[in-house]
Amino acid sequence: MTSVWRFVSNALCRITGRKVAAPTVSEGSTVVVSNSLNEFTTRASFDIKKCDLHGLEAGPPLKTELSRDEGLRFYRTMQVMRRMELKADQLYKQKIIRGFCHLYDGQEACAAGVEAAIDPSDHLITAYRAHGYTYTRGVSVREILAELTGRRGGVAKGKGGSMHMYAPNFYGGNGIVGAQVPLGAGIALACKYQGNNQICVTLYGDGAANQGQIFEAFNMAALWKLPCLFICENNKYGMGTSVERASASTDYYKRGHFMPGIRVDGMDVLCVREATKFAADHCRTGKGPIIMELQTYRYHGHSMSDPGVSYRTREEIQEVRSKNDPISLLKERMLSSNMASVEEFKEIDIEIRKEVEDATQFATSDSEPPLEELCNHIFSNNPPLQVRGTHPWAKLKSSS
Repeated sequence: MTSVWRFVSNALCRITGRKVAAPTVSEGSTVVVSNSLNEFTTRASFDIKKCDLHGLEAGPPLKTELSRDEGLRFYRTMQVMRRMELKADQLYKQKIIRGFCHLYDGQEACAAGVEAAIDPSDHLITAYRAHGYTYTRGVSVREILAELTGRRGGVAKGKGGSMHMYAPNFYGGNGIVGAQVPLGAGIALACKYQGNNQICVTLYGDGAANQGQIFEAFNMAALWKLPCLFICENNKYGMGTSVERASASTDYYKRGHFMPGIRVDGMDVLCVREATKFAADHCRTGKGPIIMELQTYRYHGHSMSDPGVSYRTREEIQEVRSKNDPISLLKERMLSSNMASVEEFKEIDIEIRKEVEDATQFATSDSEPPLEELCNHIFSNNPPLQVRGTHPWAKLKSSS
C-alpha cells in the first residue's frame, strides 16, 4: 500500500507541482497524516557517458551529482539561450537584425556546462557563434539583442553586432576563422606570467580545426606549458561541409598529438561540466594545455543565410531534436528523479518568454548610436585623436 501510494503521489507531484501527503496507519488502526513522502529530491547522482581519452591514463568520472538548484539553474540558462536565439531568428527574418548572424540553438549544453566548471575570473574566447557564451559570461538578454539590432543599449554600444560582443574576462566573438585560438594562447601566457592560477578557455569549431595557426598555437602552448583549455565544438558541419568530407581525421581531440585530449558528449550538460572540471584542473596544476572535443549539433544552418537543409536532411535534424536535445535530456532526468515538476518547468518557461519579449521590445525601440560616436572607443586609454577619411567634409574625433 505504501509503495503504491508513493508511486502515485510522486507522479502527481511531477505533474501538478503540489505535495501530496501519504496516509499511514498507526498502532491503534487510526488513519493519520504522516510527513510528506514526495518532497522534491534535493540531490541525485547520475551516470554519465565515458569520455574517449588521448594521452591520459584516467579521465573524468563516470558518475556525477546534481543538486536541485543546480539543475534548475542549468535548465533556465539553456532555455534562455534557446529562446533568445529563436527570437534572433525571427528578428533577422523581419530584417530588423542585418549582416552576419550565427545561432547557437542545439549547442546550449556546451556553454552552460563549461561555465559551470570554471571560475568567473577565468578567461574565455570563442569564434563568431558567440551569443550563448556572451550570456553565460554575464551579459543580459537585453544587451545581447540590442547589440544584434545595432542599438546604443547593446553590449558593444551597437557597433559590434553578432560576432563582436565582450564582457569582463570574455574576449568575443571573433570573425576570422580560427584567429581566436592563438589569441587564447596569448591570454593563457599572460595568466602564467602573472601567476594568478587562472586559465583561458579557447573555443573553436570543427570547421576551423584544420587551420594552420591552430597547430602553431598548440605547439607554443605545449612548449611553454600554458594553462590553456582548447575546446573544439564539433557540431558535425563546417558551414555546409560534413566533417567526414573536410578532415582526414575526425578525432579532433587527438589533433594535439603531444597534448592530451578528451572527447565528450556535448549534448549532456552534466558530462560537459565534469569533463571541463577535469580539464581545468589539468591546466591549473601546471601540466600544460589540453584539448577537449565536444560532440554537439546545431539546429540552424551555419548562419542565417544558410537554410541548413541542402547538405543534411530535415529528418536528421528532427531525430537529434527528439532523441538528444540537451534541454529535454536534463528535464527528463530531473523529472524522473523527482527533482522538479512539470508545472515548475512551465513557470520557468513563462518567465523566460517574458524576459525575452521585454528584451526584444527594448532592442527594437532603443536609439541607434549617433554618427559622432562612430569612432569612439578605438583605443582604451589614449587621448582623443582625429580620424581622417571618414567623411570628405568632416573630421570625427575619437574618445576613449
